[in-house]
Amino acid sequence: MQQRWLGLMMGGMLALPGLAQEPIYRCGNEYTNTKPDAQNGKACKLVEGGNVTVVQGTRVNKSVPAKAGSSSATGGSAVSRMDSSEQKARDSDARLILQSELKKALERQENLRKELNNGEPEKRADETRNNQKYLDRVSELKASIARIDSDIAGIRREIERATGAPSNVNVRQ
Repeated sequence: MQQRWLGLMMGGMLALPGLAQEPIYRCGNEYTNTKPDAQNGKACKLVEGGNVTVVQGTRVNKSVPAKAGSSSATGGSAVSRMDSSEQKARDSDARLILQSELKKALERQENLRKELNNGEPEKRADETRNNQKYLDRVSELKASIARIDSDIAGIRREIERATGAPSNVNVRQ
């Protein structure tokens, strides 16, 4: 009894791939698995040697965008525009965040420069016998200072882009 069921299951599994193997035809930019008619005027060719996956694209919405000054002109439009006071509040919040990030970066830069001590930081206890550790730490400090300098320059660019004026926090270099 079990052998019969096993035989039926194995036969069913072997038959499944054969069911999925239908010929695929390409008619221009369309693919179909039905035999094309010669009457439709399209030259259809049989596609051989692989699976074809066609993903349907989305339709482009051809609606006319609302003019900048008339946010209420669309009436029941699903797209709602942000009022200027809300946008100003967001811009102000973004500016405050950028300025606090700049302040943190400047403090970090100052601490790194103090630790570097003009290229000659004080040796630690584990570095007195192993000069390579000292040299590695010095190079890491220099690399950290270079990174923080580029971070500061990037934050300043963002502040200038957001406000249109240079940042008012000064840096010593």
